[in-house]
Amino acid sequence: MFSLNFFPEPTGTGKYSGELAEWLVAKGHDVDVIAGLPHYPKWEIEPGYRSICYRREIYNGVNILRAWHYVPPSDRLSTKTRILLESTFSISSSRYWLPRWFFNKKYDVVVAVSPPMQLGIFPLVYRWLRRVPWVLHIQDLQVDAAIRLGMLRGRFSRSLYGIEYFLLNKATRVSTITEAMRRRIIEKGIPEKRTWLLPNWSDISFVRPLPHDNNFRRDVGIKDDQVLVMYAGNMGEKQGLELVIQAADSLRGNQRVEFFLVGSGAARTRLEQLASDLNLPNLQFLPVQPIERLPEMLAAADIHLVVQRREAADLVMPSKLTNILAAGRPSIATADEGTALHQVLTEHKAGIVTPPGNVSSLTDAIARMSIDPELRSELGRNARSYAERYLDKERILLEFEQRLLQLVKEDG
Repeated sequence: MFSLNFFPEPTGTGKYSGELAEWLVAKGHDVDVIAGLPHYPKWEIEPGYRSICYRREIYNGVNILRAWHYVPPSDRLSTKTRILLESTFSISSSRYWLPRWFFNKKYDVVVAVSPPMQLGIFPLVYRWLRRVPWVLHIQDLQVDAAIRLGMLRGRFSRSLYGIEYFLLNKATRVSTITEAMRRRIIEKGIPEKRTWLLPNWSDISFVRPLPHDNNFRRDVGIKDDQVLVMYAGNMGEKQGLELVIQAADSLRGNQRVEFFLVGSGAARTRLEQLASDLNLPNLQFLPVQPIERLPEMLAAADIHLVVQRREAADLVMPSKLTNILAAGRPSIATADEGTALHQVLTEHKAGIVTPPGNVSSLTDAIARMSIDPELRSELGRNARSYAERYLDKERILLEFEQRLLQLVKEDG
């Protein structure tokens, strides 16, 4: 596997890449991972990795080869600094790829995880030199999202689209996390028969419905008669979390409703300043919580928020949603009709959907759900049913393993 983000990052791509590699090893496969330094979502290198350039480590049988790269601080994130991060990792990781191209024992298959998009280049060279199939797994349609969010434009964006098409076209298979994203890849000119669906999953035996009144809720000082509205996840530009702060401002007179923003990311400092300027008495920020507290944290919230900007719809699928569904908790999401997020919550009656960027609609939905415990219970039951049917980690990864084995057999 080739993945910039990897264990022990607790959220996003690193979480799923790490769990995939660990699961494959548990099934008897040998897995090497060329990975970056843990830095997400705090945008700072974890303390145990700050003094290294290269290191080999073993975690639960996974052979991890770490390569140094630049990490911009969260207050300096921009298109240029992100490109610098990704490029330094690609260059640095060549130390591991060069011997694998020519000398090391040949792998059966390579899985490259995007973003960054450029991680497809070295596996493609490996394919040319050693005739090994490779899978480009898309967690985020990076170029589309960057253009829609106004981060890229002009000739440079057209050049990146060309590179993206080249890599997608040359991959033996292209997998992605939602059906809408798979259809978008097909629209880019990739034959449907060469695309796979690999949804992000949840460990539904670990994340499960738990008592609402628990240690997490007591530790953060939420009373039994209060309604806890929680956003837990990355605080970046794609989310547009100003909307949550505006909703908290609109509901500041409702003493029963308390908002929590849990996590880290590029926009957190700016969001904290905005909340401070508004002097909100009903909004608190918490850092990323330890993984062992995840089930209790999810259960403690009465309402979960899944917020994203319209420009990022269906180009990214919020990974936080899988655990919210597995925990059997209701959610309010911002999504347009026709997106994967809208489809999951409305068709399966697992949450309420409001238009992206519409603070009055979001505020009304929060107010309505906060006074209707029966609605919250019904949505929560439906959420858990969906998770058991579609998000079971064991079922999803077993199917992916079988596809990899079949690919090796056919390509060989």
